[in-house]
Amino acid sequence: MTATVIDGRAIAADIRAAAAAEASRLAEAGWAPRLVSISVGDVAAAELYVRNQQRQAEASGVAFEARNYPEDISLEQLIGVVRGLNADPRVNGIIIQRPLPGHIPVKALQKTVHPLKDVEGMHPASIGNIVYNDLTLGPCTAVAAVEILKTLPLKLEGLDVTVIGHSEIVGKPIAFLMMGLGATVTVCHHMTRQVSVHSRRADAVFVAVGKPGLVTGEMLKPGAALIDIGINQVDGPDGPRVVGDADFESCREVAGWITPVPGGVGPVTVSILMKNAVMATRLQMEHYTASFAAAE
Repeated sequence: MTATVIDGRAIAADIRAAAAAEASRLAEAGWAPRLVSISVGDVAAAELYVRNQQRQAEASGVAFEARNYPEDISLEQLIGVVRGLNADPRVNGIIIQRPLPGHIPVKALQKTVHPLKDVEGMHPASIGNIVYNDLTLGPCTAVAAVEILKTLPLKLEGLDVTVIGHSEIVGKPIAFLMMGLGATVTVCHHMTRQVSVHSRRADAVFVAVGKPGLVTGEMLKPGAALIDIGINQVDGPDGPRVVGDADFESCREVAGWITPVPGGVGPVTVSILMKNAVMATRLQMEHYTASFAAAE
């Protein structure tokens, strides 16, 4: 028996449809969701992501504006741009595209984005809310990975989960999200002595490290779910191709379910971004309505 390959595109379509329905209701109330994407300098590295986001936004009923600024823009100027967008009630969400020039630290911009417009879920407040199981605007990739697991016929309470990778925006949030769902979670990182000891006993494994082929079939418990979040470009006989952090073929022979790369977590991540954009719009509508009511 080989693993069931999880169709991330189908899961994403369901999330996107729900977001589009809510966006339509908001538009009828005069609050059509609108996203602004910010990129700096040469956009070639981010161009594919921006195009994909724009296409998904249109399918979700979300207006999308891509802005590109010169590479020599200063951090102070860019912070001013973000603050201007924070203050603009016509803008409901802000996306900071990576990579950025070396003199622009991404964390400084993420901290500048107002939490109510943080559709990427990367503001420290958004990350911190996960500790309290508040997923109002959670980090997109982490939420997407967990949403995929939730579609499987597994009882999450008491599930043994191993997370390989402990980044602030993927690995750690996944761990907190799964604990919030009642799972027992082990987090492995570059100082973990024997990752396979932990992964072999897990009912579900998440991997987000950025190392192609890191997880192999012999590292998995038979029938386990494998959620591969890695995105790596490797050279193949027919040219460059994109692969995950798992050796797909060997893992497929052991796992019960597995996400492909591409076509797994990626599409769901973008759909969560659109879901967040719509939620952010609703939160802002409620905020402004309450403020006007209080002023009367």
